[in-house]
Amino acid sequence: MKKSLVLVVVLGMFMVGCSTTELVDSQPLNPPFPVLASSVGDGSGVNLIAESDATLTAASSPEGLGLDELRGSAILSQRSVYFDFNQYVVKDKFMEAIAAHASYLSQHPGVRMMINGNADYRGSHEYNLSLGQKRAVAVKEALNTYGADDSQIETISFGEEYANQECTGAQCGEDRRADIAYEVE
Repeated sequence: MKKSLVLVVVLGMFMVGCSTTELVDSQPLNPPFPVLASSVGDGSGVNLIAESDATLTAASSPEGLGLDELRGSAILSQRSVYFDFNQYVVKDKFMEAIAAHASYLSQHPGVRMMINGNADYRGSHEYNLSLGQKRAVAVKEALNTYGADDSQIETISFGEEYANQECTGAQCGEDRRADIAYEVE
C-alpha cells in the first residue's frame, strides 16, 4: 500500500513537472504610449497636461488648478527620474523635484498624476515590465513620503516597450526612468 501511494505521488509530481504552457504573443501587453497634449476646456471631462512647456496652454482652469504654475516652474518641469542599471532606488538628486511635485499635488487635490515606469531593452519582457513597475512605485512612494495623496497617483509600467533597441552602455540610461505626467479632472 505504501509503495503504491509513493508511486502515485512520484508520478503525479513527474506529470506536473513536465507540463508546458504555450505562450501566444497575439498583441503587445501595453497599449501605445499616449501622446499627451493640453486640452483645457475641450468638454471631454479629462484634461491632460503635457510634459513640455511648449504644449501647455496659457489659460488656467476655472477651478484654479495652477496650470500656469506647472508650466512656469523649472523644478516642476523635471518630469523624469532616472535609475541605475537593474535598480529601482530613487537617487538623492531627484528628491528635490519629487518634493516639489508632492507639494503641487497636496495644494491641488483635483490633479491626478500618472507615473510611467520604463526599462532598457536588456532582459526579458516580463522582467522589464516588473522593473518598470518597481521604478514607478518607487517614485510614488517617494511622493507619498513628501505628503502626496496616494489616491492622486497611478502607476503603470511600459517595460522596454519604448526603449532604444540600438543603445549601448551609458546610452541606455535614458531608457531606465520613470516619467511623470499630470491629468487634471
